[in-house]
Amino acid sequence: MTFVVGAACVDVLDRACIEECPVDCIFVGDRMAYIQPDECTECGACEPACPVEAIYYVDDMPEGQEAFVAENRRFFEEPLPGRTEPLGHPGGAARVGELGVDTPFVAAYRA
Repeated sequence: MTFVVGAACVDVLDRACIEECPVDCIFVGDRMAYIQPDECTECGACEPACPVEAIYYVDDMPEGQEAFVAENRRFFEEPLPGRTEPLGHPGGAARVGELGVDTPFVAAYRA
């Protein structure tokens, strides 16, 4: 896994990171964005573009936000609420569009 979106993105969804991502690997849920870990090329363009500093390299995830590493992967590897299949490797976020759903952890998250 490469870059991960953390707690500061919940209920913000500025989308500046999406505009900077050259490989289109940042997907929009309902309350936050998620980075497809297998499609991310680790270029780092998204990290400085985030106005709320919610994007971290996985090894630099702040203490207390470790759950977001697992949730970021879960978003792609397990069926999301209302879906029967995992999102997987869709080959770009623009093709999929906004999904309007989060993992149960993020849906229930309270800062």
